[in-house]
Amino acid sequence: MPRYAMKVEYQGAPFAGWQRQKDQPSVQGAIEAALARLEPRDHTIAAAGRTDTGVHGLGQVAHCDMTKDWDPFRLSEALNYHLKPAPVAIVACVRVDDDWHARFSAIERQYLFRILIRRAPATHDRGQVWQLGHDLDVDAMQEGANHLIGKHDFTTFRSSICQAASPLKTLDELSVERVQGFSGPEVRFHVRARSFLHNQVRSFVGTLERVGAGAWAPNDVKTALEARDRAACGPVCPGHGLYLARVGYPSDPFA
Repeated sequence: MPRYAMKVEYQGAPFAGWQRQKDQPSVQGAIEAALARLEPRDHTIAAAGRTDTGVHGLGQVAHCDMTKDWDPFRLSEALNYHLKPAPVAIVACVRVDDDWHARFSAIERQYLFRILIRRAPATHDRGQVWQLGHDLDVDAMQEGANHLIGKHDFTTFRSSICQAASPLKTLDELSVERVQGFSGPEVRFHVRARSFLHNQVRSFVGTLERVGAGAWAPNDVKTALEARDRAACGPVCPGHGLYLARVGYPSDPFA
C-alpha cells in the first residue's frame, strides 16, 4: 500500500486534542473521516506527536497508507475539500518509503508558546494565545530556563498521567523572547527536543511565568527541577497558547 507523509496545520480550539476520541471531535478523527470519503474503509493514521485539547499545529506530521496510487497533490487537495469546514489543512503531501514513520522516523520536535501581554481582551488572537495583564521579565525567565536545558530527570515537569517509560529527557533549546505582535507585546517560548513528556512544555511555561512575574527567583527553577517532585512545579499554563511548530527528520520529506 502506498504511504504518504502529510504536513498538517490545525487550530486546536474545536478539538479534544489530536488523538481519536469515541465521543469527542479530534484532529486525527477528522482526517481519518476525510480519508474514508476517498477510500471507503477504516483508516488509521500515525502522527509525530499527540497534542492536547486546545493545542494548535503549525507543522504536525502524519502518515497514511492508501490502496490507490494517488498523486500527492491530488490527495492533499481532495482531503482539504472533505475536511471543510473543520480548521484543519493538509499543507504538504509526499510519497514516502513503506518503512517511513511519522513518529518513529522523527529526530526532533519543536514547540512554540505565545503569551500576549495586554489588558484589553484579545479578539483576533482569542484562543490562540495565553493572555496576561501583567508584564514579564524576559531576562529573568531566560535565566531560569537555562537550568532546564540539557539531560535531566524531568519528573517535576511531567504530568501524573504521563505514559513515558522514563522521566529522563534531553532538552536542546528553551529560549524566551519578547516580540511586538499585531495585537500587542508577546513573550514567545521556543522549545526543542527529540521527544517530550506529557504536559512538559506547558509545565515549563507556567513555571517560568512565575519567574517573569517576580513570584519566583530564577534559581527556584533549578530547585524545582532537582526536587523531582510534581508538587514542586509551578502552575501548568493553558494549552491554547501552544503550537507544535515543526518536526525534524534525518531527511526532510517535504524539502
